Amino acid sequence: MDAQNKSECSITGLEEFPLGYSCQDEETVFRLFAPQATDVQLVIYDDYTDEDGLQIPLEKNDSGIWETIIQDTFHGKWYAYLLDGPSDNPFYVETKYPIADPRSRFVTTKNHHLQFPKTKITDSTQFNWDDDDFVAPEDPRDLIIYETHIKDMVAHPSAKTYVQGIYNDFREAKVGGIQHLKRMGVNAVEFLPLQKFAYFEPPFGETTEEGIKNTWNPYSKNYWGYMTSFHFAPETIYASDASLDKDAVVGRTDKASTELKQLVKALHKENITVIMDVVYNHASHYDLNPLIYTGKEHYFRLDEAGNFLNDSWTGNDIDTQAKYAQEVIVESIKHWITEYHIDGFRFDLAGIIDWNTIDLIKQEAQKINPNVVLIAEPWGGKYAPEGFSEHGWSSWNDRFRNGMKGYNPKEDRGFIFGNMGLNSRFTIENYIRGTLKSAEGGLFQHSGHSVNYLESHDGYTLGDYIRIALDHSKAHQKYFEKAKISSLSPKEEKIAKLGAITLFVSQGITMMHAGQEWARSKIIQDPDDVDPEKGKIDRDTYNKDDGTNWLNFNEISLNKDLFEYYKGLIKLRLKSPALRKANPDEINFKVYNHPLHITFSIDGKSSGDMYDYFVSLNANSDEEHEIVLPKGYWELVVSKDQSGFRTIRSVKDSLNVPASSGVVLRKLRVSKA
Repeated sequence: MDAQNKSECSITGLEEFPLGYSCQDEETVFRLFAPQATDVQLVIYDDYTDEDGLQIPLEKNDSGIWETIIQDTFHGKWYAYLLDGPSDNPFYVETKYPIADPRSRFVTTKNHHLQFPKTKITDSTQFNWDDDDFVAPEDPRDLIIYETHIKDMVAHPSAKTYVQGIYNDFREAKVGGIQHLKRMGVNAVEFLPLQKFAYFEPPFGETTEEGIKNTWNPYSKNYWGYMTSFHFAPETIYASDASLDKDAVVGRTDKASTELKQLVKALHKENITVIMDVVYNHASHYDLNPLIYTGKEHYFRLDEAGNFLNDSWTGNDIDTQAKYAQEVIVESIKHWITEYHIDGFRFDLAGIIDWNTIDLIKQEAQKINPNVVLIAEPWGGKYAPEGFSEHGWSSWNDRFRNGMKGYNPKEDRGFIFGNMGLNSRFTIENYIRGTLKSAEGGLFQHSGHSVNYLESHDGYTLGDYIRIALDHSKAHQKYFEKAKISSLSPKEEKIAKLGAITLFVSQGITMMHAGQEWARSKIIQDPDDVDPEKGKIDRDTYNKDDGTNWLNFNEISLNKDLFEYYKGLIKLRLKSPALRKANPDEINFKVYNHPLHITFSIDGKSSGDMYDYFVSLNANSDEEHEIVLPKGYWELVVSKDQSGFRTIRSVKDSLNVPASSGVVLRKLRVSKA
């Protein structure tokens, strides 16, 4: 290139272009918001590994935006910015390294805690979506969400993949990935973060040149991905050209973008809704995150001395009320919907996000997809499930989780263990009805705002929670033969099944976590021998890219009855709309003598169900209870051992419900027209 020719530019009239790079005809516009910088140089590289490139000075406008327009296109090349600014200003962070564009739609990085990212200029128009469209129901209560880390479902040999990159493996695996979702019958998948994140953390026990000493993470990895670096770019370590080798370059080609789109397209072909976990409450903290180096005070909540505030307990809090931070959030959501056909989003620690931004996200997303799924983790800064419901969002329902399962397996066991804890019978009944604000312990204006769950990526798996709750010593033992802990005892299996039926007969949106269907255990595997807790049950596996997290599908055989029970409940719920979206006044609870015996009927009229239902949950661990059935013959479809849409047997007058179990019966509705 001729630097003099290429640097000739006009910098008037660029206000209509978005931040980042824009290509049109034979011109490229570059715009970067960096108000504290005193000088910004654009560097265009022929190759990612180049240390030098075509260097072009940018000019700052009155809004603090540095910009230029160049009479050329740079598809397939890389760029970054060299910034200079006041060294004595606490709101400006100096660095000697090039900084990638905060609006990067694709980045190339090195496997290092700093990442050394550079923005790659790609052509997003090349992918052929054919007739692919969004797959999201008008009523979110029709969803059964399967939450998973994308790699967990394909990394273990039992997934039977072709080992061609995580995105491809999820699509093509013979046992894991999409095949397992189809086998289960779920109609939605919720992926842990897929936005480009800081996978590598500073080396453990060493002090970096930035003065950081990692004393908290012996694995030096952030496997789950809740440290977002680039909100518009896909994670490249899941692509077929990726490597996790030290200092390897990742993202040379744009395969990550293409392969993720192919995966979404394949999931849509199976009528599976694609939900992506996104992190807008904080950002990556130890790499060259461009938000920190270009406009720290415009993206983060700071104190008067310029230090990060940390209400999220993650290192920094994004200031979602700030104009440019809000723009990153809203525009990136729109980008993922339009560019990747993502159907919905789960917002991590959404309590940090202000209400104006919450409304704007919904408003702008629904312009593109009226049925977009928006789910909040409604804490972090504030606990606000009621507020999210008032703004028309769904939320993870921790009250359902805690009421039914408990919060701590040693100290706080919930309903399925035969304990009411701080909950009354009326509170438990309201959890089943959708945790409605109009009743005791309620949060939501509508049951469609309640995402009911017993297990998520956080905390113990449901299986491990049950194991420890029934035998506290299991929390401290070391297991080097995983099958010994994985195989459930008869009592453990009974409680696991009671939890499953309780979850699947409750009004609202149902979510389960990967492996919950066979009570998988997370035993610390630690192949590199860096963890003194190796062999123990783990409750926080965010840093373990190994068999601790990876699903071993061979383990299904250890708890096959539970696995089949989940499959049956999924099929029943999807074919029985009254079990998920009945009107509150159509759910009538019966009065029995024991508070741990919860029984209710559901009228199927408003939901369009052809059946009415009679459900009984007996959480008493010592005795069975008799239920008296309304007049007529009833079809038993769920018992202590079986579940599904097909009738197990017909029942009349009464039925005994064994201890720690539940039943579902149905009867064809009689038209009164």
